[in-house]
Amino acid sequence: MVRKIIHIDMDCFYAAVEMREHPELAGQPIAVGGGSRRGVVTTCNYEARKFGVRSAMPGFMAREKCPHLVFLPLRFDLYREASRQIREIFHEYTPLVEPLSLDEAYLDVTASERYAWDIAKEIRARILQETRLTASAGIAPNKMLAKIASDWRKPDGQFAILPDQIQEFMAGLPVRKIWGIGPKSAERFAEQGIKTCGDLQRLSLGEMIIRFGKWGKELHQLCRGEDTREVHPHRISKSLSNETTFGDNLDTLEQCEAAITQLSGELLEELRLKAPGRGVHKAFVKLKFADFTRTTKECVCHEPTEEIYRTLLAGAYARKNLPVRLLGTGVRFQEESVQETERFQPELFQESD
Repeated sequence: MVRKIIHIDMDCFYAAVEMREHPELAGQPIAVGGGSRRGVVTTCNYEARKFGVRSAMPGFMAREKCPHLVFLPLRFDLYREASRQIREIFHEYTPLVEPLSLDEAYLDVTASERYAWDIAKEIRARILQETRLTASAGIAPNKMLAKIASDWRKPDGQFAILPDQIQEFMAGLPVRKIWGIGPKSAERFAEQGIKTCGDLQRLSLGEMIIRFGKWGKELHQLCRGEDTREVHPHRISKSLSNETTFGDNLDTLEQCEAAITQLSGELLEELRLKAPGRGVHKAFVKLKFADFTRTTKECVCHEPTEEIYRTLLAGAYARKNLPVRLLGTGVRFQEESVQETERFQPELFQESD
């Protein structure tokens, strides 16, 4: 049976919630996050994006691009409540809902006799009516394609990729759209004459493994639009994490600290939302430097806090003291063998590269 997967993605979620709460700012460019020189934009509305402002941009740079940009502080209580309302709507259509974050989720509606297109359209209409927020939707036979499709007609739109359209759609799809390929990676692909998934499809599985290592096998499937992952409403994972790749590298530890404040805040909210009651064993921070080398620093920790992530960041950053292009925060969940007496201690910090 061909699956029917919907990916719902809220439009500039945090900024949209703030715009709803501040009607006096209608039509003005706004950003949520830190507006100081050390701050980082968490998200911004479409008016701000017209000036070149984007998520993960340092606050000072955002102000340079848009001097009249209105900065608003993060308010997770508002975003969490809006997310709860939206997920209640999802569950009226299917029990197979897999949240990815506060503002996006996969829905498997294969069992429904209705067209997935109609279900997505109705869900978006209800979200607008009940929360005054807009959402975009992607409909496809698998998760990867549904996520790509949800970005196709943003904001406040939807797009479907039908089974008999996959081959043609993937042939012309820029490799940048594949998960895991960022701007720099796309540049390196282009230097090899690879700009679209169709270009990648010309390489055999063996050639891909030689060129790209272990990732080559997965890439061989992804460039053909193949994805067998199921929608897991109660996925039990060993860890929970988030990360951001910055359009412009963060040049100082202070800028990284501002970004970690926002990343850790979002992670801790997701931890409360996705894994209530699950014991945390470790907290970790991941960095990718400007030279594309990676490093991870972690510690034994039952109750992660922003301060713990800042301490981990400082240790990881000191390893190279280079500009940073990616930051991530995460937790590893407790296994049965872990003793309940363990607690966070500075001497328990562990290092890995």
